[in-house]
Amino acid sequence: MMTNLRILLLFPLFLALGGCGYHLGEIKPTPMRRVSTLAVNTFKNSTLIPRLEAQTADAVVKQFQKDGTYQIESADRADAIVEGTIVSVEKQPMRVFSSNVLQTSEFELTLKVSYRVIDRVSGAELMKGTAIGVTPFFTESDLVNSDLVTTQNMNYPIAAQRMAESLVSKVSEGW
Repeated sequence: MMTNLRILLLFPLFLALGGCGYHLGEIKPTPMRRVSTLAVNTFKNSTLIPRLEAQTADAVVKQFQKDGTYQIESADRADAIVEGTIVSVEKQPMRVFSSNVLQTSEFELTLKVSYRVIDRVSGAELMKGTAIGVTPFFTESDLVNSDLVTTQNMNYPIAAQRMAESLVSKVSEGW
């Protein structure tokens, strides 16, 4: 009985001491090891869809803040600068209405961005790559009142957020 009581009392102590001294350190990609602050410029837009630049850059800034690996600073004070270009925004039909096979009920919105991370002082390119964000969206069944462009524009922030998650993951973790 006394042995069981001792084990029961020592168990929480072993659990508390089991995590001592162990922590995860920064796991930055090699080119980014000396970078602690970033600036994100407004993205360039090579598509024909207007007013996407600031919205896309804002999604990237918010994701960097959420990730916490780098602090966001102004371009004149940051260690490195993130520049991006919106390469394409595409919608692909995914599903049709069962009552009308000529009308699409679900689309997939794909946002593709190319980015570069540049050292502010030397101008050297630290990283570059592409990031993609994808989100599905549904249309109204009523052809008369259905506005595909408005529905696509309402879902663009979701695609931008998913693209930002991919971009920040690559810059912060290397993959």
